[in-house]
Amino acid sequence: MKRPTMSDIARAAGLSKGAVSYALNGRPGVSEPTRRRVLRIAEELGWVPNTAARALSADRAGAVGLAFARPARILGLEPFFMQLISGIEAVLAERSLALVLQVVPDVDAECEVYRRWWAARRVDGVIMVDHRVSDPRLDVLAELGLPAVVAGGRPERAGIGSVWADDRVPMRSLVEFLAELGHRSVARVAGLTELRHVTTRTAAFERVAAERGMRVRVVDGDFSAEEGARLTRELLRGRKRPTAIVFDNDVMAVAGLAVAQELGVAVPTELSIVSWEDSPLCRLVHPPLTALARDIPAFGMTAARTLADILDGGEPHAVQAETLSLAVRGTTAPPQVTAKR
Repeated sequence: MKRPTMSDIARAAGLSKGAVSYALNGRPGVSEPTRRRVLRIAEELGWVPNTAARALSADRAGAVGLAFARPARILGLEPFFMQLISGIEAVLAERSLALVLQVVPDVDAECEVYRRWWAARRVDGVIMVDHRVSDPRLDVLAELGLPAVVAGGRPERAGIGSVWADDRVPMRSLVEFLAELGHRSVARVAGLTELRHVTTRTAAFERVAAERGMRVRVVDGDFSAEEGARLTRELLRGRKRPTAIVFDNDVMAVAGLAVAQELGVAVPTELSIVSWEDSPLCRLVHPPLTALARDIPAFGMTAARTLADILDGGEPHAVQAETLSLAVRGTTAPPQVTAKR
């Protein structure tokens, strides 16, 4: 059977090939009713885009790159990244773009991946995650002229787009929530300190706690369950035990809850626990974890759309995502015992 072409769709719709191309590729130039009619006819004819021809004609690879400088064992356990990828893929699939995914050991290796991708024309652009305090990847992207969007950061760098959220706002609401419950001794198990969003959260945590006259302690982890468990054990066995602990992700929070139960520390009466990211893990444990929640797939979709707009000729720009909201569940309550001294 002959494969349906754009010319076949144009004849069936009574339109020019140019108008059909605008409709199929989501570009301006046709009305919304016309676009819907063209898409319906394309579906009826069984048309699928010829991505190879499109890449050749436009000198494009038809793919977007995403590299993770994180241990693969952590990526496999952390729901955030799986949900982020699902959102990115949803948008790329609409545009017949592939996702090239690579896990690398460190940032230097990620920079080399960008160079290889761009030299071989394997990708048209990249989505960069885990924006760092001092980030050499931005220099490499600028040097290559590789279209990019930073997901989760707002770098002050011309030519690079971003999708970011103001973590100071939810941190303030979280600390004030714990203060209103009566907590005066609160610990924070942070993530990797080289990440900009981690330092932003820590600064906001300490500032708001100081305003409320709370005693706080920050310990640095790496987002893994092992570190979450180890640091929780250290905090609960210490001389000045906190009455609440805020964890930087759901995996560490679940591990911390397990340690509290193992040590016989009652949650939430003796210890309140909060996770920064919400996920099914937070709702499946007992008691279910209080968590800061957002629509992570939607965040990934926004990042992919922002990059797609740049690839279509738009100017790189910053998009502010929704602010996280606190989902109060079973692991937070007023402290009913005095913190151990």
